[in-house]
Amino acid sequence: MKEFPSCFGENGVQVADSSSSSISWTKNLMGQGLSVGIDELEPLEGYYLVVLFNKKIVLLLGDLKKEACKKIDSDNSYNNVVGVYNSDAIFIAKREHIFGKKFYCAKAQFCDKGKVHDVRIECDVLVGTNEPCLVIRIDSKIMMQVKQLKWKFRGNQTILVDGFPVEVFWDVHNWLFGNATGNAVFMFQTCVSADKLWSGQSVSDPSLLTWAYSQQFRDSQLQGLGFSLILYAWKNE
Repeated sequence: MKEFPSCFGENGVQVADSSSSSISWTKNLMGQGLSVGIDELEPLEGYYLVVLFNKKIVLLLGDLKKEACKKIDSDNSYNNVVGVYNSDAIFIAKREHIFGKKFYCAKAQFCDKGKVHDVRIECDVLVGTNEPCLVIRIDSKIMMQVKQLKWKFRGNQTILVDGFPVEVFWDVHNWLFGNATGNAVFMFQTCVSADKLWSGQSVSDPSLLTWAYSQQFRDSQLQGLGFSLILYAWKNE
């Protein structure tokens, strides 16, 4: 396990681990918030990431909580670690790049302590036609289908996951009308007013997305909104 330095510059720090992936954090995009990024594939188990402020745990990621306690001050007992993590830390967003030809897969947990779901995005032509069609599945179940995609290359629709409404936004303009290296963008937002956060933004420009979502993070903290999953889907030709 790697440890962060006790201080960092305005643009954050970056620490490489033995698997050649890297972990970085930044504080400038989110004001008083903190953004933690993991390069390469996101680990699913056998890891921990702890952030301390004034010797107090403010963020804990991973499943090795007891191992984390051994690495930090003895004042942070295992029970204190779990208590702080459960009461204060809120997972508000995840951004991921996914790749495929017709199928694009990711995993997501749409509510705190909820089930981890398999998300699958399919883009193919309808049988017997040349019309592209977009299908989104959660745990193999079809949750939504968009036909006449050339006319509906951008849009949004509400689905239910774990009994909660999840607003799905999509922009597949680059897939249909752009170059071969263009990507589509999808967002899954567990809040009823997601359209207010999205309105007026072009999801085809990553620079706009960075600004839009950093603003959304601040709004989410103020308004108590839910989790956001942002997927950049790239075609492997």
